[in-house]
Amino acid sequence: MNTNSSPLDSARGRPLADRMRPSTLEDFFGQEEIVGENKLLRKAIESDQVPSIILWGPPGSGKTTLAHIIANKTKSDFQKLSATSSGVKELGEILETAKQNKRLGTNTILFVDEIHRWNKKQQDTLLPYVENGTVTLIGATTENPSFEVISALLSRARVFVLKQLTQEQIGKIISLALKDKKNGLGLLKLKMKPDTISLLAQMSNGDARTALNVLEYAASVETNGRSSLQGKITSDIVKESFQKSHLLYDKNGEEHYNIISALHKSMRGSDANAALYWLARMLEAGEEPLYIARRIVRFASEDIGLANSQALTQAVAAYQACHFIGMPECNVILAQAVVYMAKCKKSNELYTAYNAVKFDIEKYGNLPVPLHIRNAPTKLMKELGYGKDYKYSPNFSYKENQKYLPEKVRGKKYLS
Repeated sequence: MNTNSSPLDSARGRPLADRMRPSTLEDFFGQEEIVGENKLLRKAIESDQVPSIILWGPPGSGKTTLAHIIANKTKSDFQKLSATSSGVKELGEILETAKQNKRLGTNTILFVDEIHRWNKKQQDTLLPYVENGTVTLIGATTENPSFEVISALLSRARVFVLKQLTQEQIGKIISLALKDKKNGLGLLKLKMKPDTISLLAQMSNGDARTALNVLEYAASVETNGRSSLQGKITSDIVKESFQKSHLLYDKNGEEHYNIISALHKSMRGSDANAALYWLARMLEAGEEPLYIARRIVRFASEDIGLANSQALTQAVAAYQACHFIGMPECNVILAQAVVYMAKCKKSNELYTAYNAVKFDIEKYGNLPVPLHIRNAPTKLMKELGYGKDYKYSPNFSYKENQKYLPEKVRGKKYLS
């Protein structure tokens, strides 16, 4: 008997995100606008009368799940293709089956995941079969179908727009996965505080698949094959599970980091003598001059920025000069650059403003672009309200009263 086995082992055949996929609309989270009570698509699914449709939405919003629910509900022959791994040959085989089904009085539903990855030839092959009713198409895409699906095919399908899941909805999915003993992680008896669940939901950025993948990884790290469970998934474990393990430089080169830090801080502190000293320490030790030049370019915007717009010009010129002539001749060029940076008036307004924006992006995720400032080059996009009521600035002498930020951050002042 293997004493190191864990309840997690029995579920490792399929990813948690796949196991937790709901099979009915009653268990489906989000998208009430299209599958809520008395909505057109819900009625079509429940009556097994689904027309050709395109499901357009961000990753993890439920497109594939809706297709699976339809597959469970329908009496039609349900076929599935992934546009990333199939082509005209695989499509042809399914279309032959669909033609046989039609002769026998059976409908065929074809689900094409990531349909935007199919080229025009592949989509053209499918078109006549959708047109004559041999197949009912369900296409899923994260890309704008106006650009990625041929117009003839698009005109024969109803487009349903799925929205990014809310943090609350993702939190419910996580909680359900922690409790579910059949398909989820319930047998592991893992503990996860509400604020940790909220953190995971927030970091998942509206993507249920990401949330469940990270949760599964965190669970595997926490249990690590132990038969004695009662583990606890903390915020630190969640953050670690999101990290990508890659190193930019030799991790053993501590002195390398110490000296570049000293150079940066000396320029920031306006000590030109110290900046020159640390520059020479690096160059004389054989440091790559273009590395130093890149750091100076960064410094010019991070620590000087709007206080002296010429600093960036000087830094880029120094980088180009170093690239042209190399060491040892470029040492004086870098010396000129670091002394100039040290003596410049400083401002980190751009740096702090960008970090404030970054914080809001991490907090709120991918907030949608307000409809009135979206471009609307296609009929579908116009029908969805893209560009409606936009005020063209020159017509208002650039004094138009118009909002440009997403609603949740409207009114924010990132710059003074």
